[in-house]
Formats: sequence, C-alpha cells, structure tokens
Amino acid sequence: MNHPSNLNLFKASLLVGLFMGKKASFVMNPVPTDFSWEINSDFIPTDIGWSTAVHTIIAPSAAQTGHFKLLLEELLESLIEAVNASAGIIRLPSPHGPIMQLFGSAGLSAELLKAECAVDSNCDICRRSISTGGIYSANLNACKSPQNCRYAGCKIESLITATIESRTTQKNTIGKLTLFFNETQDALEHTSKTVLACARMLSTIIEHNRSNRDTRRADLIAERQAIANEIHDSLAQSLVYTRMRTSLLLESIRKQNGRMATQYAQEIDEALESSQKTVRELITEFRCAMDPSGLMHALQTLTDQFRQRNDITLEYANLVACFELPLEYEIQVSHIVKEALANIAIHSRATHARLRVEYQGNCYVITIEDNGSGGCTFTPVEGHYGMMIMRERAQRIGGEIKVESSTEFGTRVQLSFPEPGSDRRNS
Repeated sequence: MNHPSNLNLFKASLLVGLFMGKKASFVMNPVPTDFSWEINSDFIPTDIGWSTAVHTIIAPSAAQTGHFKLLLEELLESLIEAVNASAGIIRLPSPHGPIMQLFGSAGLSAELLKAECAVDSNCDICRRSISTGGIYSANLNACKSPQNCRYAGCKIESLITATIESRTTQKNTIGKLTLFFNETQDALEHTSKTVLACARMLSTIIEHNRSNRDTRRADLIAERQAIANEIHDSLAQSLVYTRMRTSLLLESIRKQNGRMATQYAQEIDEALESSQKTVRELITEFRCAMDPSGLMHALQTLTDQFRQRNDITLEYANLVACFELPLEYEIQVSHIVKEALANIAIHSRATHARLRVEYQGNCYVITIEDNGSGGCTFTPVEGHYGMMIMRERAQRIGGEIKVESSTEFGTRVQLSFPEPGSDRRNS
C-alpha cells in the first residue's frame, strides 16, 4: 500500500509537471482502410505505425490563464496533507523591496491570515522564521516574547519554515514556505526532508514563471519594434516625400505655374495611393494574430477547419513532444501551413493529404503533402504570390522550403528550420 505522504508528494510533482507543460496525450483520427499513398518510397515519410496519432501537449489551465497563485496553493495543500500539517503559507519578495510578503495560503483562519500579511519584528519566532536561512523549526511554547506572539491562544503548537532558494543564482532567496502544526514537532527529520523537497519544487515553478514573464515581455518589445520598423521603412518615408511635394505644389500655385502644379499634384496623388496600399498591407499583416493557445493548438484548428470545408481526408501527425517556439516563429509557421493547406484545397484535386511535424537533428521539419494532380500549383499569378511569400516567411526564421511535385505522385511541401538558438551549421 502506498503511504499517504508519498501519494500527496506524487500529486505535488504532477502539478509541477503540469505547470511546466510536460503532460502529453494523443488523439486518434479515423483513416479509411482503402487508402494508400501511390507514390515512390522517396516521397513517402517513414511510417511510424500510427500515422494518424496526433500528439498534443496538455497545458494546465493554471498556466494558460496565469493563475500562478492558484497553482502554488494547490501544491501547498498537497504538502499540508502529506506531512499532517494544519495550515501553510508562501511568501515571496515584495516588488518594492526585499520584504517577504504573503502570496499564498491554505488552512489559516481569517484572523491569522490577516496577521500573517505583515511580519511582526517584536515576535521572536516570526522574526527568526523570516531571517533564518535553510530550514527553521520551532515549538511556539518556546517563544521568548509570548506577549507579542500572534499564535498565542490558538491551536497552533509548532511551525517549520523552509527558504525557497533560486536554482540558478547561488544563495538568492526567492521565497519562504511555512507550515503550521497543531502539535509539537519532536522528530523533524522526515518532515524537514519533505518540506525541503517541496521548497525545491516551488523554486522551479517560481523561476519558470519569471522566465515566462520575461520571455513574454521580450516578445512584446520585439513585436512593437517590428511594427515601428515596418512603419518607418514604408509609410514614414512616403509621407515625408508627400510633404515635400506639397511644399513645391504650394510654391507653384503661388507663382501661378500651372504645369508644375499639375505635375506635383499628380505625384502627391500617386504617393498617397501608394501609402494607402502600404497601410492596407500593414493592417493585414499585423491583424494576423497568433492563436493565443500556441502553435500546436493553431495547427489542430487549421486541420479541423480544413476537414470541415473540404472533401479531402487530411491526416495530422505531430511527433514533437514539446513544440514551444518564440512568437515570431509560431506566426511564420502557422501562415506557411495555412497557405500550403489552402493550396491543396483550391488547386490539387486531391482525395487525401497529410500534415506531419517532426524534429530531426536540431531542426523542425513540417511536411504538407497530397495525392493530387501534381505540378507546381504555387506559380505566381496576378495578386497572388503564395510560394514566394512562403519562402520569405521561412527565411525570417532561418529556414527553407522545398517543393516536390509531379502529375503522378502529387505535391509535397516541406518546411525545415533550426531550433531557435541553435546553429544549423553545427548540427
């Protein structure tokens, strides 16, 4: 039989795994039994035995919606149950200084919870529980200042406080974990080890949350900079040119030079028309927001929409266990896949298609193929430059696109790009 404390520690570990986004599952999609790829072996991706499996990462709702406090309190409740404590609190540094402020709690009465919002420097145990590093334990009947002790008269008999230390920066305190007990603690060795183990879990979660927050901030700054660059490189220069021509137009009118005034007016009209077109292009580009649930959800949505709108059987297999990319990468990949699927729907005359995501030697490889009429259906026509735009998007993330197509075997489009931060030349 499993010991209750072990079960609760397992639950706590599972919560950490959920927050870190590492729980995986797969969805099976039905495939007709009478279908096979009638193309040469070089064209077919390696069979994995379950070509219809769709691997997805199940991100926890707490992580998706930013309920960081809720996650910590769930972990705290599991720890309280594991060590037979009566209550617990988690303190994190105040954004205004090194003072530890109450962040999460479980099991405390409203009166004690209000008292815990501030550390009483007149209470000997309160002061030591915050200032002492490592692990600190005390029986409250040993308090040297009982007249100032907030726990006097309540059921709490003892407490254990563990310092939550950074896993990346040595000797950097990033929080405090305190557990309260309704009985004195004479044998603390087992309980202390359990509390320290949980403090390490909390450290991992806290630093992961900080890292995600910094990444989101960096992505936002980069996105704003990209928008500013686009406006500067296109619209701003056109407006400067228009203003200069406006000054010349006014001067021509003042001098009653009709010929030059007409010329400048035409140039202004052309510049404004070009600016209007640029604005429409910028609006279209920046309105193409990424699915807030991430690339994996976006690909699944594209797959579902394709199946609903077309009489083409689409297989989707994601073989990457943790498909997390920077925002810019996710946007470009999503657009490329969307364009490739749209091309199949409009031009291929296929009955079956396949979308496959793989990771090979520091590179992500995304393959979109069909069993249609073949021939390169991405040939530029007036107002539509699908293949050219797809290649440009791939280049923005350091990748490339290969196209294989024939009237016998259909078309395959393959996007490959290096893992962010890696150098393809070293792979």
